[in-house]
Amino acid sequence: MLQKTLQATRRTGRNLHVGLAACETEILEAQKLRYRVFAEEMGARLNTRVAGVDRDLYDPFCEHLIVRDEDAGRIVGTYRILSPAASRRVGGYYSENEFDLTRLQHLRSRMVEIGRSCIDADYRSGAVIALLWGGLARYMQDNGHDYLIGCASISMADGGHAAASLYNRLHEAHRSPPEYRVFPRCPLPLARLRGDLPAEAPPLIKGYLRAGAWICGEPAWDPDFNTADLPILMPMSKVDGRYARHFMERKD
Repeated sequence: MLQKTLQATRRTGRNLHVGLAACETEILEAQKLRYRVFAEEMGARLNTRVAGVDRDLYDPFCEHLIVRDEDAGRIVGTYRILSPAASRRVGGYYSENEFDLTRLQHLRSRMVEIGRSCIDADYRSGAVIALLWGGLARYMQDNGHDYLIGCASISMADGGHAAASLYNRLHEAHRSPPEYRVFPRCPLPLARLRGDLPAEAPPLIKGYLRAGAWICGEPAWDPDFNTADLPILMPMSKVDGRYARHFMERKD
């Protein structure tokens, strides 16, 4: 079971801990954080029945990884985790709304989906994402899962030109083998967009790729979030040694 005592480094000056949400109250607080970040800050159109709460049909089947500032008594970062067993119960992965995952069929029994990652605007110094990644690594290790999959989002505030340019710059070096290729259901129209801009990769995508993740297809356009989503697949056996030592070394 994931421990709830992985503490941030002292230089943050904050008493931060990571763990799985243990009750509905913590899950609700994480969903409210998601709403603030995605809807209020980023302008996403969220189809939710409860005002101020980002919740969809996958949430009840997910485990919710949270970082809490114990001194402030608030959740400041979250990821949601859909295990292989839970994906079978809900009928598939969230990513399948955006991509045809047929070529990953043989990985389903060992593949965990992560998503809805967000951090409170006052806590984006790096410590919170480091704790979340450490929690994910421990979750994968403790449960014996071999693959992480998810959609890594790029803003389309400029109409998609930065996203197309970023994909063109990154995919050759980080492309998955053909047998792991997936296909967008609503493709970003790469041929109609600028592909030569010096676009900067979002920190989350930088982290995934540095750790050893593959880009396993062209980006999909998500009109509700107004993002271009890159399909990311990370075999845990491929995780860069520095990340493995930092995040996956047991602390107990």
